Amino acid sequence: MNPTTPAWLIGEVRRAKRGEGRDRIEETSGLLAQLGLPTVCDTARCPNRGECFSHHTATFLILGEVCTRTCAFCAVKHGRPEGPPAPDEPVRLASAVSKLGLAHVVVTSVTRDDLPDGGARHYAAVVNELHRLCPGVRVEVLAPDFLGSEESLITVLKSGPDILAHNVETVPRLYRAVRRGADYARSLTLLRQAKSLTPDIVVKSGFMLGLGETADEIESVLHDLAAAGCDMVTIGQYLAPSLAHTPVARYASREEFNRWKEKAIGMGFKSAASGPLVRSSYKAPFFFGELL
Repeated sequence: MNPTTPAWLIGEVRRAKRGEGRDRIEETSGLLAQLGLPTVCDTARCPNRGECFSHHTATFLILGEVCTRTCAFCAVKHGRPEGPPAPDEPVRLASAVSKLGLAHVVVTSVTRDDLPDGGARHYAAVVNELHRLCPGVRVEVLAPDFLGSEESLITVLKSGPDILAHNVETVPRLYRAVRRGADYARSLTLLRQAKSLTPDIVVKSGFMLGLGETADEIESVLHDLAAAGCDMVTIGQYLAPSLAHTPVARYASREEFNRWKEKAIGMGFKSAASGPLVRSSYKAPFFFGELL
């Protein structure tokens, strides 16, 4: 039996979806559509879409809209991507960032295991174009694991992002059930390599509660991320995007989220965002500010 969604959480989701101004939401949505730029806000059915769009912010989704992996919690389309990355996407994305007047931009992608480098060169092209057209913008990339390729990771790091994020998503015991194609140890290695190769870069990761994990497993993941050199961590509530996805096992309370934030800070994380609607890129500029 699935747990009943708490009334307080339903209220928070409704508030986030409404945002703070229909006109601003439509303005952001219209600009992105005009430039042909998908966002993970739309493709992953993020509950914070309205709130973020009303503040003229979005998490850009590059490398197409079809993922080669089949994570059981994710609403992004799965299958075989059609064709190579669009060569003009970096310019279109940088143009949108300029028009939106963003000081902090988050770029993520579907996983492209079909590409020899996993899309690393395209990531680098996007970051380079952002630096060229939007001088001074802070760039955060939420990257896939590149199948463990250190060469691909180096390609991305050389382009000069300010933040390298890669989410572990859940505890290792649940990977086979909900994160097929991924590997927990491989993800930790990527985070560790990023910090080792570029000590000054901010390394970030995140995971969800509500998939069936235990308190001991959550604490173990936090220890692993801290040991891998992560500066920032995000902890959010899993919300099933449809009845076809993995059902929610439980809803964590506000008090539990607060306890995990305190635990993370006590372990040495410089910033920890923990709450039911927290996602990797949610209020990213604010939480980055905790490091300054």
